[in-house]
Amino acid sequence: MRLLGTALVLAGVFSSGMIEAQPHNIVLFVPDGLRAQIVDASTAPALADLRETGVNFTNSHSLFPTFTTANASALSTGHGLGDTGDFSNTIYTRLPFQGSVTPFLENDVVLRELSIHLGGNYLNEPSIVGTAAALTEPHQISTALIGKLGPVAIFDPTALTGAGTLVIDDSTGQAGKEVPIPPAWRKVIEDSKIKPIAAPSRGNNAVPGTFITNLAQQQYFLEMTLKVVLPHFKELGKPFVLVYWTRDPDGTQHTQGDNDINGPNSMTAIRNADGALAAIEQTLKALGLYDTTNIIVAADHGFSTIAKDSDNSPSLVSTADGTRRELPPGFLALDIVRALQRADANIKLFDPEDDNKPVDLGGGHPSKGNGIIGVEPRFPQVVVASNGGSDLIYLPTLGPKGAIRDEGKISSSERLRIRTLGQRISDMLFERDYVSGLFVNDRFIKDGRLGRTPGALTLSDIGLMGAAKTLPPAFVVNFRSYVSSNCDAGRPVLLCAKEISDTTYQAGGGMHGSFSRADTWNFMAARGPDFRSRYVDELPASNADIGMTIASLLQLQLTPKGKLTGRLLTEALRGHENDPVPQVERRTQASEVGPGGLKTILKTQTVNGHTYYDESGFPGRMAAMLN
Repeated sequence: MRLLGTALVLAGVFSSGMIEAQPHNIVLFVPDGLRAQIVDASTAPALADLRETGVNFTNSHSLFPTFTTANASALSTGHGLGDTGDFSNTIYTRLPFQGSVTPFLENDVVLRELSIHLGGNYLNEPSIVGTAAALTEPHQISTALIGKLGPVAIFDPTALTGAGTLVIDDSTGQAGKEVPIPPAWRKVIEDSKIKPIAAPSRGNNAVPGTFITNLAQQQYFLEMTLKVVLPHFKELGKPFVLVYWTRDPDGTQHTQGDNDINGPNSMTAIRNADGALAAIEQTLKALGLYDTTNIIVAADHGFSTIAKDSDNSPSLVSTADGTRRELPPGFLALDIVRALQRADANIKLFDPEDDNKPVDLGGGHPSKGNGIIGVEPRFPQVVVASNGGSDLIYLPTLGPKGAIRDEGKISSSERLRIRTLGQRISDMLFERDYVSGLFVNDRFIKDGRLGRTPGALTLSDIGLMGAAKTLPPAFVVNFRSYVSSNCDAGRPVLLCAKEISDTTYQAGGGMHGSFSRADTWNFMAARGPDFRSRYVDELPASNADIGMTIASLLQLQLTPKGKLTGRLLTEALRGHENDPVPQVERRTQASEVGPGGLKTILKTQTVNGHTYYDESGFPGRMAAMLN
């Protein structure tokens, strides 16, 4: 991310006194969890063709933590996570939303409530689609968001009340849960004869161990796109932006029963997404819209196979068949509470997804992995937001009436209490073999709530400190990743990556969220009237860059709140073929040596002041480094 001190001015914007030509249409196609290296002519022919004939971003990046809503926030605003505050799929919100202080953000009701609580837009940055939807004549742009619950609505938080942008997702048709369909769009949908209007569920596809891909739900989203949205855009005759977020391959990779994300279920899920792209392209051609439409493909993150092995966690439990011991959901929260109980036997673990009931440490675990730790749940001393390949740890500042924001006035006794807690937690983390890299909140170090932590880097080192409205964590914990010993000969090793995952999904399923290059290397390509043809772009690019580039192509003028902006991918655009190619600076940053000789290393690339985060962790506890 680049630090900017002034309002953002984009190439191609219009302002008073200067009217540019009408922008081309944009389709942002997000194949959730699609790895860059898995795509070829046999696995995904439509995606491979788009990459070959358009722009091939060979050095693409998901933002860390490599989770869905986090990267949706980057794609939708062009900003890094330190500005959007969407630090992971599950965050600590201090107040309960839908009954939990650690809500899962892939939920329209949670997004709506959280946005209302934080002034109308929890991201604290203008959304690109929302800005486009608010334009008036002669600059009007039609907008629609189709696909996976959570990330599509993030593209326009103002649409959560049912105004303006059409949102069709998993909750469509579910009273009280859906984003209301705007009246004008509802008539168009009813006239299309698609019945029922309600979205189908994923059915058995959502059950761990499944051998069924997400076909029914995907077909519903596709029919809404092909039979309703694109034809109506054609009728309106205005430039349009469509975000189509396909849950597969992510959904199937999470739950597949092949015990490996390279198995037939995952391959079918990739073809499922590929077929959706092919159908959208064919409909654009049939409607005469293809030549005026830019198609940008950007996966939110990569993927790894789930591992739950450890040699030294006290929270290991026996599997149902008794063949091995593995880490349960919530193992990080369980290990933290056990470590803290050595100094205070009154400390307990509470489950925020189960009415804050105490968790039985004799074999129980938090239902979703999240944990509130303290003497009583109203006054949490520690909160763990469980996410998968990495977790967030919060150390709430307590006042006389409960938790307060971390920028509030802090007494010396409270500062000492938090510092003592933080030291005990970090000592435990360096002892655990499942940890690979630790990042500490700079603000806590500066004001004395945390001491210097040898072995760790800071949140600022990875772009997580910015203008966010949501509360930043005290620690971000990255989990160990490695290459499977049975990787097929000739297969890129990162496709065989496994990662320790704090998740309810079973070992052998799929997960993401780590700082392995297997998770940060997402698929990215583009083709259309504004993009170069058959161009291989070797410069680093990120999902925040995609957001900034879309804003520019739509000729939008944005006023940012934060400074962690992506860059305009100028080198990939027509008219810039003769521009000098900027230099890329590669750097390896290392923390001080910590307990046990451990240190967090971070590999980055920098272009024109914008930093891209390749991978990070403890040496020997990461999947193979990118050469």
